[in-house]
Amino acid sequence: MSQAQLMDGTALARRIVEDTAKRAADLKDRTGAAPCLATVLVGEDPASVTYVRMKQNRCRKAGIESRHVALPAATTTAELVGTLRALSEDPTVHGILLQHPVGPHIDERAAFEAIDPRKDVDGVTLSSYSAMSFGLPGFVSCTPGGIMRLLDEYDVDPAGRRAVVVGRSAILGKPVGMLLLGRDATVTYCHSRTKDLSSLVREADIVVAAVGRPRLIRGEDVKPGAVVIDAGYNPGNVGDVDFDTAVTRAGLITPVPGGVGPMTIAVLLEQTVAAAERRPGV
Repeated sequence: MSQAQLMDGTALARRIVEDTAKRAADLKDRTGAAPCLATVLVGEDPASVTYVRMKQNRCRKAGIESRHVALPAATTTAELVGTLRALSEDPTVHGILLQHPVGPHIDERAAFEAIDPRKDVDGVTLSSYSAMSFGLPGFVSCTPGGIMRLLDEYDVDPAGRRAVVVGRSAILGKPVGMLLLGRDATVTYCHSRTKDLSSLVREADIVVAAVGRPRLIRGEDVKPGAVVIDAGYNPGNVGDVDFDTAVTRAGLITPVPGGVGPMTIAVLLEQTVAAAERRPGV
């Protein structure tokens, strides 16, 4: 039985970070200041704390300064907005990452919109989404951006292909669909109220699973030779795709872990350096 080729996000991310580190070093040599990413965390959710620490470590390895702002869980929307606006106005900060989720009592959209689009290296503002949708310059949402880089790395041209995106979150499902549409794919969005998901997946040349439900996409529903991008991550290193069965039908597939995950951080670091390079006077 043949098996799909694995799309190695770890190797590609490593090359992106190496290039990013060279750009960061060159920028510091020219200007005397290293690129700086500010991370903001509300509360002490264990997973979020781990993610932020990992991002800080990756920043350090890439020659990017990391400034962490830890806020108590009781922080209000107004307080968080004030913090993000202050960072937006700080000329020594080049990129801003608000670690989410931020808690149900906070208006997350209001918080995101407090980030200057020129520093929105996580691609979460309405300005960034508009730019992605219209193919204009700006910062992409990091996971969708990483997915597109993986497709390019493995010579997958979305033009004319049927792409099915399972998930419609504002920072993953929706933007990756718009990026695929911008590359001339025919895009179908699926979600919790989609009827007969299996029949839609069976027609897909490209499947992007981004819904956060373990093994939702069954291998028997994968079209032979399809490209399967698993952007889900669930407890036990389980993705949104039933990998063991899907790998016997797909042409290309991302593993979990080691597929989409490393690409997300690589794009974040790359966009932070790009933001620093674009600041006035550089």
